[in-house]
Amino acid sequence: MTSEAFAPAKINLALHVTGQRDDGYHLLDSIVMFADVGDRLWFSKAEDMAISVTGPFADGVPLDGRNLVWRAAELAGFSGAIQLEKNLPHGAGIGGGSSDAAAVLRHCGYAGDGAVLGADVPVCKAAKAQRMQGIGEVLTPLSGWPSLHAVLVNPGVEISTPEVFKALNQKENSEMSGDPMGLSTAEDVIAFLKGQRNDLEDPAQSVAPAITSVLDTLNGMPHCRLARMSGSGATCFALMDTAKHTAEAAQTIATEHPDWWVRPCVLS
Repeated sequence: MTSEAFAPAKINLALHVTGQRDDGYHLLDSIVMFADVGDRLWFSKAEDMAISVTGPFADGVPLDGRNLVWRAAELAGFSGAIQLEKNLPHGAGIGGGSSDAAAVLRHCGYAGDGAVLGADVPVCKAAKAQRMQGIGEVLTPLSGWPSLHAVLVNPGVEISTPEVFKALNQKENSEMSGDPMGLSTAEDVIAFLKGQRNDLEDPAQSVAPAITSVLDTLNGMPHCRLARMSGSGATCFALMDTAKHTAEAAQTIATEHPDWWVRPCVLS
């Protein structure tokens, strides 16, 4: 019997880098939501642990213990066959590998947060709107937040997160201003997010100038309420008011830039 799990794209709507610990880990203050687009996994019984990978971004995905899916399965006590459909681009700032691992932990009923697998795994295991602080272990659910309409765009550039952090000159920046708790309308959420930033956006653009083109394109779309980079890049998002606006923007961008990865989505 085969069972299925979904690993949604993780979107950092704001990401403030507030410091760096002696062990090298960066301290963050971030707003994270999850898209209704992502990877998929299927689990089935087998005598030995095995992973197979399909999908548009299957190339280069390891099929052994280097894969976070494999390590998550071991952590959760699962031994069998896992098929991973890789729909999210690599090195894209949307938590592909971490979300895959978190989906395994959720599916297997693992009680821990999975932080041993990576700093993004706990928030991906929650898979709902969160304020993420510390090195990723301090999570505050944003339970009253509404869903948001967004367009996700990646220019086909894979970025190394350590390289982006290395290009960040100022490691001690302010936390988010205002209080994200209690916001209940998309209008209020977008207004709050406009007062925040992604401290990795400028250094990422110095590493991958294509990000600037993506942001310029998103900001030029009719009905764009806010455009920003997610995580360490290179995926960027634009928030819109309606599903119709996101679909129209996605179609326009995909037509003008057929080599870009473009997806309309709903964030929650």
